[in-house]
Amino acid sequence: MNLAAVAAVTLATLLAGFYGLRLSRTTSDFYVASRGVSPLANASAIGGEYVSAASFLGIAGLVLAGGVDLLWLPVGWTGGYLVLLVLVSAPLRRSGAYTLPDFAEARLESMAVRRMASLLVVLIGWLYLLPQLQAAGRVLAMVTGSPPWAGGVLVAAVVIIGVLGGGMRSITLVQAFQYWLKLTALGVPLVFLLMAWKRDGSPGIADTGWLLPDTGDDSLYSTYSLILATFLGTMGLPHVLVRFYTNPDGAAARRTTAMVLGLLGLFYLLPSAYGALGKIYASDLATGTSPNTDAVVLELPGRIIGGTLGDVLAALLTAGAFAAFLSTSSGLTVSVAGVIGQDLFRGGVRSFRAATVLAVGVPLGLALAVPSSLPVATMVGLAFALSASTFCPLLVLGIWWRGLTAAGALAGLVTGGLLAGGAVVWTVVTEQTSGWVAQPGAWTVPLTFLVMVVVSRHTSRPPNTARTMVRLHTPEGVELDRGDWRPRRI
Repeated sequence: MNLAAVAAVTLATLLAGFYGLRLSRTTSDFYVASRGVSPLANASAIGGEYVSAASFLGIAGLVLAGGVDLLWLPVGWTGGYLVLLVLVSAPLRRSGAYTLPDFAEARLESMAVRRMASLLVVLIGWLYLLPQLQAAGRVLAMVTGSPPWAGGVLVAAVVIIGVLGGGMRSITLVQAFQYWLKLTALGVPLVFLLMAWKRDGSPGIADTGWLLPDTGDDSLYSTYSLILATFLGTMGLPHVLVRFYTNPDGAAARRTTAMVLGLLGLFYLLPSAYGALGKIYASDLATGTSPNTDAVVLELPGRIIGGTLGDVLAALLTAGAFAAFLSTSSGLTVSVAGVIGQDLFRGGVRSFRAATVLAVGVPLGLALAVPSSLPVATMVGLAFALSASTFCPLLVLGIWWRGLTAAGALAGLVTGGLLAGGAVVWTVVTEQTSGWVAQPGAWTVPLTFLVMVVVSRHTSRPPNTARTMVRLHTPEGVELDRGDWRPRRI
């Protein structure tokens, strides 16, 4: 049944990709779905790609291991969209850019800033893709007995086929479908698990300290740093930002973001319940020399219910997990391939397709060559910290402060990229998941803002700053005509 569930999700993803091939003909179709995606469809697609393996499997595992302190992860991942709604979504859509480097170049009129932004998009995308592929290998091996490399190769192959087939247009269909599949895959088994828990007499969690926050100094710092990284890192994730370019206008981008808040808030109620049930029925997964907390979601149906029903529910959860791998990997691949296709190749559909293979091939090679025992949610958290330390200051200051200069932006991106990137490397190598290096957001984000402001104060602004700022903040219903504002006929 587990194998059939994986096959069904894979087949549905490939069919959507082939359907998208019939609809995708132009460069705009491949990069931004011709900017014609409705708010509900786009919100569902964002939910589909945002609910990654870290959300579907990792949150429950971290809550199992760390207790209520780790509930800040889903809070931060959802609350980040509120910041995105207020500060970024509509102006970014009005910029008319295809990618985040396009926005950086248009705002700051600097190829150096564009190249640095392109490099960071690729690095963040690969850092986010790596744990998706590694987790896919572990999950497929656990549920089917396949070799550890098979899951990552399967996900990479399906993603490449889907993206090559129809680009952003087909991926939008895939991700919107997969959000609702993942919600169903977690929600339906949870109903049966709670009924079985009630039948068992509603046992409580034996370790009452698990229900209380850790008041240690290191824990307090890590908590606030995690909140900052997740809140601010959302607005700089390339696979999230690229979806706002697919909206028809800025108003639709705002409506999309508001809907995403509701969809993610609904979803993130579920993994925490799995973590709590895991503390009662599967606490052994968080102990021993090789803890496997990411497996708690898939293990619970067999441990609590068992029999044929338990197998069916486990198969449904397996389908949801693979939907998470595929949808998030697809979104990341589109965003990274878009940047590589425009900045390293010559642009156009052929370049996009060649860049797709490169965008997936590099993290797949790393996933196979450098296995990691870090929880998937921890790895994704590092990607958020890098995003918060680089693109968050660039977007906030670039959209809302006309004083930002190319030199200031470049200095900040280099500073934040080196510091947060160094922290990522240190964490992966040492596998230490707490402390000021493993949780760098609390000091790297303010430092990047400071560097951008100080350097900008001592350098010259781009000559067309005023015109660019007007474009970012002017509603689509008006246009500038000889210095006067007037309504535009639509």
